[in-house]
Amino acid sequence: MTDLAGRRVLVTGGAGFLGSYVCTRLEALGCEVSIPRRKDVDLTEQLAVRNLMKHEHPDIVVHLAAEVGGIGANRANPGRYFYANAAMGINVIEESRRAGVEKLVQVGTVCAYPKYTTVPFNEEHLWDGYPEETNAPYGIAKKSLLVMLQAYRDQYDFNGIYLLPVNLYGPRDNFDLETSHVIPALIRKFVAARDSGAPAVEVWGTGSASREFLYVEDAARAIVLATERYDGSEPVNVGAGREISIRDLVETIASITGYEGGIRWDTTRPDGQPRRMLDTSRALQYFGFEAEVDLEHGLRRTVQWWQEHQPK
Repeated sequence: MTDLAGRRVLVTGGAGFLGSYVCTRLEALGCEVSIPRRKDVDLTEQLAVRNLMKHEHPDIVVHLAAEVGGIGANRANPGRYFYANAAMGINVIEESRRAGVEKLVQVGTVCAYPKYTTVPFNEEHLWDGYPEETNAPYGIAKKSLLVMLQAYRDQYDFNGIYLLPVNLYGPRDNFDLETSHVIPALIRKFVAARDSGAPAVEVWGTGSASREFLYVEDAARAIVLATERYDGSEPVNVGAGREISIRDLVETIASITGYEGGIRWDTTRPDGQPRRMLDTSRALQYFGFEAEVDLEHGLRRTVQWWQEHQPK
């Protein structure tokens, strides 16, 4: 058990979507939180990260910073996503070790799992195949950091833990249609179509794929619980333990936004991984995490936030 009160915690990506919620929780526990800004520190540059550690002297590092997007963004930027995510993670882990950081929390991705994985995904299946092609560079870059942390634990007795969150959503998400994930993209499309009276909304794929979604405040709570309570080498899934088909998700968002037009499926576009749902029993066992916000309530909160904050 790590008492976080009064500890200096460096949160990379702390100004981002998930990071902002994590920082709020850490501050509520009495942590002294520092957030390196992208304009000031390039985490892909090792010397910049070394200087950051010297300046901040953190006790704990939570590494959330990532370059990430939906299927379209992954297909457009495979090289950048591999390099940026691998380089940032390698630099943050190595320089945390050099600086004597007591604990590092590495947040990975569900995209690290093989394309065809027995559902629900169990952590033991992480190495059973190649990830889904559209996001494999991102997923493999993130998965390599698990290997690094386990190697550093063996050689240097470095306490690094690795979490595998499923797709996140919620207020303050990225609603840019070029880089957003499925839920904010759909919410933006359906709200715009409702307001403009568009006769139909185009959606990628066939709708047959399934996904699991975790509300961002639940994810932040899980990360902080793991920071406090988990010190093991095994990766741990963080999710809601429930899946929904993309077709049902689309229909639910259309209903919540009040859109009454048609839905046009562009089947020339990829579905991505066929199914995605995590076995979340390890998170419950190791640090007492269970999701609390069900999907419909989370979607309603997210739709309301977007309607209040969308550009006018």
